[in-house]
Amino acid sequence: MNILVAYYSETGNTRKVAEAIFAALRHTRKKLLAIDQADDLDAYDLIFCGTPVQNHGVPPKMVRFFEKIPKGKKLAVFLTHGSLRGGEKAVSALYHALSLSKGQVVIGTFGCRGQVRPQMIDLWMDSPQHQAWAREAQSAIGHPDTADLEDAREFAETMLYAAEHIHDAAKKS
Repeated sequence: MNILVAYYSETGNTRKVAEAIFAALRHTRKKLLAIDQADDLDAYDLIFCGTPVQNHGVPPKMVRFFEKIPKGKKLAVFLTHGSLRGGEKAVSALYHALSLSKGQVVIGTFGCRGQVRPQMIDLWMDSPQHQAWAREAQSAIGHPDTADLEDAREFAETMLYAAEHIHDAAKKS
């Protein structure tokens, strides 16, 4: 199985999670690439797609990457965000990411907290309608941490198992 771990990262949070996922994959035919370096997506059986959450959704660069992924490809989607895990903003961003898959097979998802730029938090604190979000984002300082990266490695192993079994089931039918 050929595996690609493709990510988009501005602050380094998503890159750290992508590296943890990549390290957990016990395959020799694997690549770790930023999305702007990833081409020939047809060559991969499983693609891990990592993106930060911006404005409660997927950034435009990542939207364009999703559009390039061929139909029928197995995807494992992971996000980094300043929200609480399972929080409303993180979940809405995950739904946005999933809505971008058109004909691909999403075999799993993973969300991980990531530290938000201090200047963004300061900007949001000055806006009454964004203060609650800014306080939530402040609590993401230090993420992704060791536990987050271990969760990412477990996610990788689970997705690999799922992809192999989906592959085996398809061959039998």
